[in-house]
Amino acid sequence: MGPGIMGQLVEMAPTAHTEHQECIRCHAPLAEQANDLSAALAGPSRALPRSSPSPALHQQGLTCAACHVRAHERFGPPRRDGSMPDAGQRAALPHNGFTATSAFQDSRFCAACHQFKRDEFALNGKLLENTYEEWRASRHAREGRSCQSCHMPERRHLWRGIHDPEMVRAAIQFVPEGGRVIGGAVHAALTVRNTGAGHYFPTYVTPKVIAEIEQVSSDGRMLPGTRRERVIQRRVPLDLSREIADTRLPPDGELRLDYDRPLHRAAVGLVFRLRVEPDDFYAGFYRSLLTGGEVGRGKDMIRAALKQAESSGFVAFEARRLLPKP
Repeated sequence: MGPGIMGQLVEMAPTAHTEHQECIRCHAPLAEQANDLSAALAGPSRALPRSSPSPALHQQGLTCAACHVRAHERFGPPRRDGSMPDAGQRAALPHNGFTATSAFQDSRFCAACHQFKRDEFALNGKLLENTYEEWRASRHAREGRSCQSCHMPERRHLWRGIHDPEMVRAAIQFVPEGGRVIGGAVHAALTVRNTGAGHYFPTYVTPKVIAEIEQVSSDGRMLPGTRRERVIQRRVPLDLSREIADTRLPPDGELRLDYDRPLHRAAVGLVFRLRVEPDDFYAGFYRSLLTGGEVGRGKDMIRAALKQAESSGFVAFEARRLLPKP
């Protein structure tokens, strides 16, 4: 429940429960959180962040209870050895222990937030959120690798994804090729393969990934007019009215960027790079809200969200190769 969501929620009426749910059904899904949000919106603070170290319930986002509590009963996966606590053991534990269920090890558990239903929002015949079905159609599902095995390895509550450089590097094979000069032109190629993600890379409309090759000078400067790039993204406009392009990589899919550019007189080498902008769509959306005057009380939060989005980019891979001397 970051400032980007809160900055939009504070603009809504306290009774706009359907509109609230469009955000909080995944980001703060407890019924108590919905009630707390409505009460805060009706109050004088309009749910603005507090300086207290303990944020309001609706501001806590996805809490432990969202996954582990149903009707005041605690649930969790079986122990690592597959056993479950018996009634006597549970009675000796806080909250009477927990009820073990294998649901926590099943990818369907993740689908509640990471898969739209068939009749929900789609563009160009493809659901906006389709991660579970992408996984189900992949070899990773056939080979028994669940969502949890990658995003919660050894049961750790990490949920690493596109914002995590190491997670991206584990999912992608980055193969630079060549760097020859023939007839005054530089020839090279870059292949990017989705070898590790059990879904499309990236799976959602938010990130943008850029594969690029460019020539560099002896002091490391990127030389103008020498860059060639390909974007890996499901590109949509800010109003989500249509799909502009979809160049994402399905599981085991690849992109090949061929490079054929005149040799710059100052060039001594080539740089191959894969850049990731995890919040590309969000950054554009927040800028639009601010420039369009569509936020009032939430303006400071949207500004903070924009700053976060603009600073989230990173270089996942980079390789440099010297060009042969003329």
